[in-house]
Amino acid sequence: MKIKVIIHQAEESGYWAEVPAIPGCLTEGDNWEELIKNIYEAVEACLSVDVEKMESICPNTN
Repeated sequence: MKIKVIIHQAEESGYWAEVPAIPGCLTEGDNWEELIKNIYEAVEACLSVDVEKMESICPNTN
């Protein structure tokens, strides 16, 4: 799956990133490597929250 990520250089230092397709999905890192790791974690966390929320709204009827 490909997801668009917009990366910004932070004013103070490091970077921050946002995922436009997932409202509220933001992260930051002191360096490029940390930012990339944090992006993966943030996307996974945001998507897992949506799945949990959906399961509570529409429980499996099997």
